[in-house]
Amino acid sequence: MKTVFAGAAIAALLMTMPAMAQTANGPHEWNSILLEKVVDRTPDQTWAKIGGYCTIAQWLKVTCVVTQGNQVSVGTNRRLNGKTDEIMVAQTPYSYTYAQQPSDIQPESPIFYHGTLAVEPLDRGRKTKIVYTLFYDIGPLDAEKKAADRAARTKRFGDALDTMKAMAEAQ
Repeated sequence: MKTVFAGAAIAALLMTMPAMAQTANGPHEWNSILLEKVVDRTPDQTWAKIGGYCTIAQWLKVTCVVTQGNQVSVGTNRRLNGKTDEIMVAQTPYSYTYAQQPSDIQPESPIFYHGTLAVEPLDRGRKTKIVYTLFYDIGPLDAEKKAADRAARTKRFGDALDTMKAMAEAQ
């Protein structure tokens, strides 16, 4: 009897999963963008120039204010352009991951996203690969906007990687 009940419970859960993938804005549809750039500096040198949590202000050309935390630990919140809150959700010596969260100023965003900035050693640590990964929900967008959104994000963060490379290689 327990086996039948457990099987029925699992079947019921599986049948509701598509509904669980819905949000107020519609179904989730996840997209990712992976960008990389090789830098002629060590990981230590590169991270020192680009890795500060609010250094995003320089390489993405936005304003950045830490509203909670200390810039070097999980739980730190940064506010970009006075309206977008991003909280650090993971960190290593050469990376951090953030998630956008609703703020008092911007309570709802149509696209949930998170990103990771990381540097990896190349050529026995003499060079570095900057890796930027975006992972976000394009479900709320209509078909025409999905491709345009991806192209715009790829260009914006590609330009940011070019800026990061220049910053890292500057004397």
